[in-house]
Amino acid sequence: EVQLVESGGGSVQAGGSLRLSCLASGATYALSCMAWFRQAPGMEREGVASIFADDGSTNYADSVKGRFTISQDKAKNTVYLQLDSLKPEDTAMYYCAAAPICPSVIDGDLFGYWGQGTQVTVSS
Repeated sequence: EVQLVESGGGSVQAGGSLRLSCLASGATYALSCMAWFRQAPGMEREGVASIFADDGSTNYADSVKGRFTISQDKAKNTVYLQLDSLKPEDTAMYYCAAAPICPSVIDGDLFGYWGQGTQVTVSS
């Protein structure tokens, strides 16, 4: 079994930054792909970024390219999401997820392990 725990959310003003963390525990050897998703009230879940653990290759949603950066620290079993140049429309609950492989599209239906989420609120 895999457990994912997110942290680092908070409230910031537009233009500010946050760094989210996702600590994985349990059967992490089975996880090659880690990703971040977000969901705002009344909106569909959106795949934000993913990282392939084996080679560090990354994939981003167009809405966050150039502003968000996903990274990993294998020694700490932790994945990070650096959020820069935040906008009010980035306000959402952010979730960490894991899967055995990285799909070409960051599709939540392909991820079987999820954290509880951390809230990001950006004010104008």
